[in-house]
Amino acid sequence: MSKQVKRTINIMLVCQFLICLGMSLIFPVEPAIKATYHLSAFDMGVMAALFALVQFIASPVVGRVSDKWGRKSMLVWGLGIFAGAEFLFAAGNSLTAFNLSRAIDGLAAAMFVPTSMALAADITTQAQRPKVIGWLSASFSGGLILGPGIGGLLAADNFKLPFWVAGVLGVVSTIVALVWLPSDKEVGVSHHEHHHQGKSTMTALKEIWSPTVGMLFLMILVAAFGLAGFEAIYSLYVNQVHGFSLGQIAFVLTLNGIASLILQVFCFESMVRWLGELKLVRWAYLLAAIGTVFVIYDGIAWQITLATLVVFEAFDLLRPAITTLLTDLGENNQGLINGMNISLTSVGNVVGPLLAGALLDKNYLYPYWMVIVFLLGAFLLTFTIRKLVRS
Repeated sequence: MSKQVKRTINIMLVCQFLICLGMSLIFPVEPAIKATYHLSAFDMGVMAALFALVQFIASPVVGRVSDKWGRKSMLVWGLGIFAGAEFLFAAGNSLTAFNLSRAIDGLAAAMFVPTSMALAADITTQAQRPKVIGWLSASFSGGLILGPGIGGLLAADNFKLPFWVAGVLGVVSTIVALVWLPSDKEVGVSHHEHHHQGKSTMTALKEIWSPTVGMLFLMILVAAFGLAGFEAIYSLYVNQVHGFSLGQIAFVLTLNGIASLILQVFCFESMVRWLGELKLVRWAYLLAAIGTVFVIYDGIAWQITLATLVVFEAFDLLRPAITTLLTDLGENNQGLINGMNISLTSVGNVVGPLLAGALLDKNYLYPYWMVIVFLLGAFLLTFTIRKLVRS
């Protein structure tokens, strides 16, 4: 890697960590917002859904725009818009302002996250790509893991303070990217506008579409859906069914966060070299399904904890592994490929908790049975593309 490429990757890692940290600072203060402004649970649900809805709609379009006009400008604008959205939430005192802020946040995420993945794919070789995508996934996860804890500390005296801090982090990230991030041409990415002149997003999507790409997109959707469905009811399930205390649940989730960072930063590249992306995806689906079975039927606390870690770490391997496969197939459409990736992830993140919650009202076992069925289906699906994707 050249110095310019290394600098680009380091800046993206820092900026993605900061933007994810800023986005997750708000989670601990949601009850205070609900109580202070007399909002209903439905109001809070709409507020959360707006983020995912806008991200879902905008990600493919924004990814396509970055393919045409370049990566750096999209990254800088995404960070700047994120900062503005956080300041709007901090200054707002109405549901309308909060909803608008969350919608703009979704747009910012759609602009930054897939573009950073696309730029990483543009400037790395196939051999380097798993390591870099693993790092980006770790920075993404790290920000989301640390954010709620920091947000809770900041909100001790003023629940609006986390939003002001998030806005400042957005401004800092914008300045860092604007000043120090090399231009596309400096890192050898200069083909976008010429290659895509006159083509619509749908036309470009049709050009890259193949049975392999379609199945990989489906696997992304299943991975997001499965993780969101598993995670959404986990605390409630182990508390009600297995008698886990809040302290035990917090310990498991904290341990998972630490294990996730270690796995993605230090182990992902080696596992790809050992198994190949497709076999890694295959085993991750199977292990997640087996772990879910143990979470349902095991009655020993440490075994449930171990099974939980197996499930979460398997999901943490799925997304970067499938993303690496997609970027290898994306050629000059990395923005569109990664935009679709994030868009489908958003769908899974919305539908998974909703369906899991609805099934939970009927029977505690139904949500996890649903997750197991989808995971085993995706596991079988990997065998249908083994001749099409290098394993």
